[in-house]
Amino acid sequence: MKKLFSSLPFRLILAIAIGIGLGQLFHEGSMKIVVSLQYILGQFITFCVPLIVIGFIAPSITRMGNNASRLLGLAVILAYLSSIFAAFMSTAAGYVLIPHLAIDTSVEELRELQPAVFQLNIPQIMSVMSALALSLMLGLAAVWTKSTLTCNLLEEFQRIVLKIVEKVIIPLLPFYICATFCSLSYQGMITHQLPAFVQIILIVMLGHYVWLAVLYLIAGAYSGKSPWEVLRHYGPAYMTAVGTMSSAATLAVALDGARKSKVLRRDLVDFGIPLFANIHLCGSVLTEVFFCMTISKMLYGQLPSLGTMLLFCLLLGIFAIGAPGVPGGTVMASLGLITGVLMFDDAGTALMLAIFALQDSFGTACNVTGDGALTLFLTGYAEKHHIAEGKTA
Repeated sequence: MKKLFSSLPFRLILAIAIGIGLGQLFHEGSMKIVVSLQYILGQFITFCVPLIVIGFIAPSITRMGNNASRLLGLAVILAYLSSIFAAFMSTAAGYVLIPHLAIDTSVEELRELQPAVFQLNIPQIMSVMSALALSLMLGLAAVWTKSTLTCNLLEEFQRIVLKIVEKVIIPLLPFYICATFCSLSYQGMITHQLPAFVQIILIVMLGHYVWLAVLYLIAGAYSGKSPWEVLRHYGPAYMTAVGTMSSAATLAVALDGARKSKVLRRDLVDFGIPLFANIHLCGSVLTEVFFCMTISKMLYGQLPSLGTMLLFCLLLGIFAIGAPGVPGGTVMASLGLITGVLMFDDAGTALMLAIFALQDSFGTACNVTGDGALTLFLTGYAEKHHIAEGKTA
């Protein structure tokens, strides 16, 4: 029971409930304090975004470079393609389905939110796109020059940033989300949009199963082996991912299930499953894209343009490869895209964080289960190219 109360989903659900309740009770004076708190927390989270981008992306590039191999390169390409095509599928579904959802974009009935009493501005050290460009150039240059010192420094910086996320940002999230939902409840947005929240979560879960079917069918067709012989062993891993919301925490169970498959090569299971657990986040990406489109319609009255969504999806695939395998890792790593490409404000960002976290367990389960399909693809590739067992070069 103690573990349940201390879990992030429980704290976020509690924060949302408290925020909605307070929003119905507070008057204008109280809301000024809430808005001030929301603004300060939002500024701090936004400040950390470039640090997260550099801390997650650059070390991922150096790790890949230091262990470069043919199968590693293929694995990274497969993970990226799976993520962006899942994002494209989600984008298409968003343009088709979201206009027909029960989303009320009218603001006439909403109460006006009071301005913040106190504003603490915390500018970012650089823009998000500058941080991404720096990460790519720094990571690649460190690999090209074989700079062990720089690679070690980037690894150390990643551990520092990860601790900032775990020890500072994650603990602050419930307060930020509580303040945000308090504001939305005060305005009347929550009562307007509750049916839409339920609908989008169900649609996204269905999307996970559709994409898993696509992955396994493609991998089975390419390898000439039965995808069911892999998928049928993934039940325990799926349920573990639902319970832990972490690919890293599910790794041992996923390995055990994949090793039971008769069609996967053991050496490629030991190579592919741990790697994909960190770079293959198709379910999380699919979820984030659909949620972002829905929130854009909900809060800003329109869907993002097609060009904006294509750019968002292509960049999100890169961010997903560098995201940590912890609860909410994908959306935390891509906060810069949400604010810099989709131009979400504090309310949109907080709403995205809240909704994503509430269903993150199912997105993680999709990620983990999809790793089996990509490992099946690797097995087919190794056999077609006569790569001896035990070698990954």
